[in-house]
Amino acid sequence: MNPFDGAEFRRALSHYPTGVCVITAGTGAGQDGGTFTSVSLDPPLVGFLPDRASTSWPRIRETGRFCANVLAAGSEQLCRDFVRKAPDRFAVHGLPGPAPFGPRLSGTVLRVGCDIEAVRPAGDHELVLGRVRELEVEPDAGEPMVFLRGRYAAAAVPA
Repeated sequence: MNPFDGAEFRRALSHYPTGVCVITAGTGAGQDGGTFTSVSLDPPLVGFLPDRASTSWPRIRETGRFCANVLAAGSEQLCRDFVRKAPDRFAVHGLPGPAPFGPRLSGTVLRVGCDIEAVRPAGDHELVLGRVRELEVEPDAGEPMVFLRGRYAAAAVPA
């Protein structure tokens, strides 16, 4: 038995900043992905952990690929639109042009196109490993957005 409950666990880990991204797929599915991370350089792998109760994750999984859109500071509305599943979220935030791995979104510092390499159970989530096939950096997008202690902020990067 754990010496703490879920609320205490969440509150404690809120002191660790996480990057904020939106995972999209060609089915028009998208979900916030605060658990997105780099996994391996060789082969190039990234990962994210969708909740097993997610209604978007099965639609993303069925495509076999995804695009991780890493949000820029100041993109809170974009994030909120995907969290609350706003019906026009892709029309408002989507970029034109080819999107072989999933819709590309505005307000990002980085987009990572991946094929799903593996999916493993991880408690009440699943661990998704993606083989990186495409990278698109937005050099003038500014700092990435982070989530810390229940709030969005810009990652402070010294000059």
